[in-house]
Amino acid sequence: MSFSSDASTEYVSDELETLGWYHGDLSRHAAEALLLSNGTDGSYLLRNSNEGPDCFALSVRAKDSVKHFQVTRKDNGYAFGFNEFATLQDFVSHFANQPLLGSDTGTLIVLKCPYPLHVEEPSIYESVRVHTAIQTGRTENDLVATAPSLGTKEGYLVKQGAVVKNWKRRWFTLNRYELKYFRDKMCEEPIRSLDLRACSAVQFDYSQDRVNCFCHR
Repeated sequence: MSFSSDASTEYVSDELETLGWYHGDLSRHAAEALLLSNGTDGSYLLRNSNEGPDCFALSVRAKDSVKHFQVTRKDNGYAFGFNEFATLQDFVSHFANQPLLGSDTGTLIVLKCPYPLHVEEPSIYESVRVHTAIQTGRTENDLVATAPSLGTKEGYLVKQGAVVKNWKRRWFTLNRYELKYFRDKMCEEPIRSLDLRACSAVQFDYSQDRVNCFCHR
């Protein structure tokens, strides 16, 4: 009996390590950015939860929003609500046919397609790198050909107010064409979302006595 329990636990751990849609310590905001920007209705991924070492969050896109559900790892599998599943594949197969129920809105969600951990990033940032080289007096030949492309970024910046010109610390997330900022890291709703495709230029702002200050228009 003891040997059987240990083997089951080891199998659960092995399955998690080989799961193509397990994103480890991906944050809630980053998961939402990925699914809303690149996913479709029913896209889902699994990530670590801050509830404990055996707790995970299943993030699922439901039309224009992302819902998050708690999944707990047990000795013999995974628990979701009142249900238990021997493997994550059993879990996915079950909810591919029987919809999840969003607790706040009652939205029915079906797991349709996993969002993979490793996604080939398209090279869409060359024009930005060339623009930067020209502004600094360098040429396109000075650029590193193998420079990594930009991906999802998040972190704190200070932002100047549009009316009252004071500076406030805000949490920013950047994904492809969308820049969002929040009152702090724990807030779920952004203060504002910017569509970068509507931005004509981003440049250093030398009028401010601050390091790495930039503006857009």
